[in-house]
Amino acid sequence: MSKFNSKYRIESNRMPGWDYSGNGYYFITPVIQNMKCILGKIENGEMILSDFGKIANNEWHKSFKMRKELILDEYIMMPNHLHAIVIINKMGDSHDDSHDDSHDSHDDSHVQTHGRASLHSPHSPHSPQSPQSPHPNCIRKPKSLSSFMAGYKSAVTTKIDDFIDSHNLPIEKFNRENKFWQSNYNDHVIRDGNEYWRIKNYIKNNPKNWNEDKFR
Repeated sequence: MSKFNSKYRIESNRMPGWDYSGNGYYFITPVIQNMKCILGKIENGEMILSDFGKIANNEWHKSFKMRKELILDEYIMMPNHLHAIVIINKMGDSHDDSHDDSHDSHDDSHVQTHGRASLHSPHSPHSPQSPQSPHPNCIRKPKSLSSFMAGYKSAVTTKIDDFIDSHNLPIEKFNRENKFWQSNYNDHVIRDGNEYWRIKNYIKNNPKNWNEDKFR
């Protein structure tokens, strides 16, 4: 993790030539500006959401209800970031939800990771099911990870500003000069089943390992 203008930022981890609007499994991590722990706190190895964290969590679920091509797998809200495995599936392939019975409802004050589907191992990025095409520089493609994340971040910021107004909080609202999220975010193409399970377990254990977390 590097600094720019004395501020922490996430460096790009993008795979050259990969189309991030194409079908695939992705590990994504958006982070709060300046890594401030305003989404909640870790107690006894579990994440307890703040009011801002509840808003971020609710908007996260709304984002997937609005986008049928996206499937949410494992995720966890942390005090200053979010980890998630997100699947782009534009082919309309069905996924086995047999292990998803207990995850449609969630307690906003006490959040654990949520397994949204029982999935087959991710395809290799070189297999026919995972299309590759040149990634245009500085172009936000529709139904891509970048357009999804931009919409999510914007929705969270708007809702939090509304919350600040409605509760007369003595804090500055968030805008271009006072950002809630870092502009960038980390996205990683999950290339095979071994990597998928390693990342999934990392997400599940993230609250327990908070003291060693690089974002702390």
